[in-house]
Amino acid sequence: MNDPMPDAAAERTAGEASSSGAGTNSGSSGTKPIVVLVIGMAGSGKTTLIQRINSHMHQKNMAGYIINLDPAVTHLPYGANIDIRDTVNYKNVMKQYGLGPNGGILTACNLFATRFDQVIQLVEKPRDPPLQFVFADTPGQIEIFTWSASGQLVTELFASSFPTVVVYVADTPRCTAPQTFMSNMLQAVSILYKTKLPMLLTFNKIDVSRHEFALEWMNDFETYATALEADSSYAATLSRSLSLVLDEFYAGLHTVGVSALTGEGMDDMFKELEKCAQDYHQYYVPELQARAQQKAEQEQKRRDREISKLRKDMAEASLGAGSSGAAAPRQQQQQHDADEDEGESVDLNLSDDSIEGSVGVESDADKY
Repeated sequence: MNDPMPDAAAERTAGEASSSGAGTNSGSSGTKPIVVLVIGMAGSGKTTLIQRINSHMHQKNMAGYIINLDPAVTHLPYGANIDIRDTVNYKNVMKQYGLGPNGGILTACNLFATRFDQVIQLVEKPRDPPLQFVFADTPGQIEIFTWSASGQLVTELFASSFPTVVVYVADTPRCTAPQTFMSNMLQAVSILYKTKLPMLLTFNKIDVSRHEFALEWMNDFETYATALEADSSYAATLSRSLSLVLDEFYAGLHTVGVSALTGEGMDDMFKELEKCAQDYHQYYVPELQARAQQKAEQEQKRRDREISKLRKDMAEASLGAGSSGAAAPRQQQQQHDADEDEGESVDLNLSDDSIEGSVGVESDADKY
């Protein structure tokens, strides 16, 4: 089983990613499809929106590819080209590892992510006509995808190979409450800074409630503050302060209102996706190239340190061998000198005895 690492985006060739086109004719020869990660809170209408997108692409004769990444969904209203349920059985994972629903979904996604390189290969496979869009439907529990290792891995593998866009789906009727609106904005900005990818803020269910009020709140702080006047709670005060902080976030954000039920706004949504793909090439690809260069420089420095350490060890080993080789003759010479000294001392003793003996003999002779 393959096991791609979380930093796979930095290891892939950044030039390959930058060569993919993002013009209005994204399906033309030599260009890569735009990958769209559909993320949103439970009940925001992600799956229904994917169904509408699938219908729209068929209606417009657009070559699309749909991937389901939700292992716990019981029924899909659309035909998925790749379905996580064909690879991982969610209920068996829960039973085998003794997990609850959320733990089972997370583990199933992690297991599927270990083979996600095969998904990349399938998407990269040449087709006629070539793919224009790839839509990925993420699990309903938003944190399972956005803050997990598998979600990061899937995002980085896609972003390192194709122009990738994040679509954050907001439930427009629920956003009519100012504090709920702020909760969605904070969730969106956290995903934006987590993935560092272009984002399209999609207000769904505009057939129930129009989204113009949300756009006005984003563009005019005073309007949003007026909506909070009736609420004097701490949460309302916090929301009022946060709206000032998010001005920069609102300024560079693409927005669109759609209805997954009626299909309203779908043409505008695909136009905004094209603009987001252009942002990908303008902002994300240079950063990807910088990360790849930084990683290469760090690897080169590591190799230089290892080579320097190896040379130092070899020099010390050679010096130690030379010292031991010079010490051996020195020890032999010292041993030879000791032997000579020992021989000389024996001769001297014998000479002394001879001298003493001869002296004694000479003395006796003198007596007679």
